[in-house]
Amino acid sequence: MSPTPIRFTAIATAALVTLAACGESDDAAETAATDVASTDIATADGASITLVAYESFPSEGTQVNEELARFTAENGIEVEILIAGDTGTMLSKAELTAGNPEGDVMWGIDSTFISRAVGSEIFEPYLANGRDSIPTDLTDLAPDGEATPVDFGDVCVNYDIAALDELGVEPPTSLDDLADAAYRDLLVVQNPASSSPGLAFLLATVDEYGEDGWQDYWTSLVDNGVEVVDGWTAAYYERFSYAGGNRPLVVSYGSSPPFEVLFAETELDAAPTGVVESTCYRQVEFAGVLAGTEQPEAAQQLIDFMITPEFQEALPLDVFVFPANADAELDPVFTEFAVIPEVSREIEPGTIDANRETWIDEWTDLVLG
Repeated sequence: MSPTPIRFTAIATAALVTLAACGESDDAAETAATDVASTDIATADGASITLVAYESFPSEGTQVNEELARFTAENGIEVEILIAGDTGTMLSKAELTAGNPEGDVMWGIDSTFISRAVGSEIFEPYLANGRDSIPTDLTDLAPDGEATPVDFGDVCVNYDIAALDELGVEPPTSLDDLADAAYRDLLVVQNPASSSPGLAFLLATVDEYGEDGWQDYWTSLVDNGVEVVDGWTAAYYERFSYAGGNRPLVVSYGSSPPFEVLFAETELDAAPTGVVESTCYRQVEFAGVLAGTEQPEAAQQLIDFMITPEFQEALPLDVFVFPANADAELDPVFTEFAVIPEVSREIEPGTIDANRETWIDEWTDLVLG
């Protein structure tokens, strides 16, 4: 979910590494990588493949990396991680090397980019074993196995419960509310040209107001004092009031509240932040076999492994996304505090692909112009 996705970078990653390291065995520590940008998960005789991933891939010592080490132990296939930047950068690199890829499997292309990735033929179609455990609303985004859904999440407006209460303001319940004078100077968002959640929020407004109406809505947000920053980290950890800023409304994720509960300095019985469910936009992340790989069978085995319940159950607490496999069980902190809307906003990938750059250019002129 480019931070992102769903992407908790920098501070979140550091917290997750610390948590995971507390329970790591000496043997696991010895096999953990020392270079996140190019990491040998384990060593084994036989095939060696490279997993190309976005910049928020979990650091060493986390459950995801331990699962990949188990994959190596069980299959004799060594996995190396190659970090290729954010989602957009990773896709651009893959397009330039299509047919002669830098790696064998790619993880992290989300539903806002999947149509472009398929059109660029960076993936070798493969119908993964276990795909029937993934709901069809996810697999239908790549119906012929062009890529495999691995996780999903929702970009949503979050709010600081205590800060709004102190202001005497009720939490907003809709996109319309955000343009109301009651919320003047309270919202911070990300630039969709540089941020995955920023793009998702723009798409939510296109979904709500239509291709000819979202522009007027953004004009009203500007008039109401919306603040724009480049990325999620700046919005959440610098401008959001819960982290010490002065904006009690921020574009973040449906999985942000359980994160705050899990990493609170003191034990919490309730989440300190809330989610405006009607604003949520669904992001789905995919993994695929890169066209031209010299290890197609090993790459396919890794795809199969990534959608097993065991691997899927490692994702939420490491990447703060939700498993694509419906059989995977969620940690109780997620079932209690996370928001997974019954109906999330989505725009057909082909429509996004045809309009993405135009919408971003229009947004830039309207909001930053």
